[in-house]
Amino acid sequence: QLQLVESGGGKVESGGSLRLSCVVSGPTLDSYVIGWFRQAPGKEREGVSCISSNGGRTWHAEPVKGRFTISRDNTQNQMYLQMNTLKPEDTANYYCATYGDNWYACESAWGMDYWGKGTLVTVSE
Repeated sequence: QLQLVESGGGKVESGGSLRLSCVVSGPTLDSYVIGWFRQAPGKEREGVSCISSNGGRTWHAEPVKGRFTISRDNTQNQMYLQMNTLKPEDTANYYCATYGDNWYACESAWGMDYWGKGTLVTVSE
């Protein structure tokens, strides 16, 4: 069983940057599709970014494309989300998750196998 712990959230002004990290405990991460999703108060869960098991394929949702970058370090069992040019509409709880080999599940942010408790990102005007 995997355990995922996010960190790096916080409060930032519009235009600022944050880097989220996710440490995974348990079996090695290198066979999983992994990703980040977010959920703002009163809104539905939204897939943000996904990365394939070897890091060769990535996906970013349209609202974050060009601003966010997902990466992974399988040797450290960690994943990251670099968030630049943050906007108030990026305010949400951000979660890291694993999706087995199901790429579509990652994009749609449904059917995750394991996920963390989230880290809060607040972007002010």
